[in-house]
Amino acid sequence: MEKSYLFLADGFEEIEALGTVDLLRRAGIEVETVSINETLAVKGAHNMEVAADIMLKDCPAEARIFIAPGGMPGASNLAANARVCELFSQQAAKGGHVAAICAAPGVVLAPLGILDGHDATCYPGFEEALVAGGAFHKNQRVVVDRNAITANGPSSVFPFALSIIEALKGQDKADEVAAGILL
Repeated sequence: MEKSYLFLADGFEEIEALGTVDLLRRAGIEVETVSINETLAVKGAHNMEVAADIMLKDCPAEARIFIAPGGMPGASNLAANARVCELFSQQAAKGGHVAAICAAPGVVLAPLGILDGHDATCYPGFEEALVAGGAFHKNQRVVVDRNAITANGPSSVFPFALSIIEALKGQDKADEVAAGILL
């Protein structure tokens, strides 16, 4: 079974990244965090430093899902990385799952054309970038449209992660994880 990968760049939104990984692992989804830095150490937007599981050079092109957390300048740092863009673009082109939360739908996915023709959401203030990339902005916490899952910000991390779980393992597993965290 292919693994899932969540990308970390300096300035990432900690709750979005770590909360998503936590819930996916509770669901039994193999997910690894990927550092785009020169080391495994990545510093979040609120100065929390975490050690990623693997380096970008070790991230395979095949995955169940590629995930981009938001946070600034984390999302911009992901978007500026050619390999990250290549991985997301290839995943989307073959109909594979991609997910992004907060600024990342507008900053990472939309400029790559991944959301062209899709309903999507993002953090307030990034709507123009989303629409410029061909997406139809929806003022919702989470939007799932075909292979793309987007969310609007930190407070939406639970429904975002549960939507990923539902896409990968079904509604029953998402309900089980939600019940386990008293949601």
